[in-house]
Amino acid sequence: LQAMSGNEQDWLALRPQEPSPSQCCGSGCKPCIYDVYEKELARWERAKAMQDKSLLMGKKEQSNNSELNPDTFTAFSVSSVEQLTEDTYQYKFELPGNSSLRLSLGQHIVLRGVVNGLEVQRAYTPISPGNAEGYFEVLIKCYEAGLMSQYIKTWKRGDVVFWRGPFGGFPYQPNKHGELLMLASGTGLAPMIPILQSITDDEEDETFVTLVGCFPTFDKIYLKPLLQDFARYWNIRIFYVLSQETSLEKLPWSYQENTYTGHLNEDLMKTIINSCRRKPFVLICGSSAFNEDMSRYLKASGIEENSCFVF
Repeated sequence: LQAMSGNEQDWLALRPQEPSPSQCCGSGCKPCIYDVYEKELARWERAKAMQDKSLLMGKKEQSNNSELNPDTFTAFSVSSVEQLTEDTYQYKFELPGNSSLRLSLGQHIVLRGVVNGLEVQRAYTPISPGNAEGYFEVLIKCYEAGLMSQYIKTWKRGDVVFWRGPFGGFPYQPNKHGELLMLASGTGLAPMIPILQSITDDEEDETFVTLVGCFPTFDKIYLKPLLQDFARYWNIRIFYVLSQETSLEKLPWSYQENTYTGHLNEDLMKTIINSCRRKPFVLICGSSAFNEDMSRYLKASGIEENSCFVF
């Protein structure tokens, strides 16, 4: 009997751990961390029924072959940390050789962090081009009380962190839509950048783009030089909506004519849609409250749900 219970304990120790809610990033990944758990549990049950531990050998929690993978976490090393605003950072990660993440547009990847013994997972969208070689870059806003933020704030050059993916993404095709209207709040700018990059890199792509970036103040607009570069293209317009600026007078004159103060509300949405050169297809990325507000204003402006995509 003793031997039996020892064996039982061995098997129990090998049983996969059910994920805690904090580990699910809530972005609808396929496979979700819960799917991965179900798959591992089934494998464990099969191995236990056959009393054959070698059947578990294929179980890999994390991989070091530096290929991004949706099922397992892969280690990547931080090559630079750049602070953009008081709470937002741009992190660059090394890819071995000249390899590339090969992301399609607007895809996100999932980060795993451990804080006070609690595992947390969050989704972020790389802002580097999907075919960038040897590196990828992620824009991250750190929150005072955020668990993941506490972990991210400790990163320095040379640290190793674990990612899996890619997931989601917007199935963009050149010239499919006459005009893209991008509504981005804060770091919601991230999935828009690779799409803008792809449109400006492709001389055959004549899609018009109107990007509306919502930020608290002028100082908190991310990636200004990059956005200014995009705005020089004939088919790209960029507007800013600054919720905490009261007047445009202090802004550089080059920003004054395309910046609004206050919030992106229903009236402003109608004004912007009316100024679009073609009937827009809308991309939305921000907090869930922002996404809901935008969807509501768009509906009021006569934009159908099938003409919108929410990241």
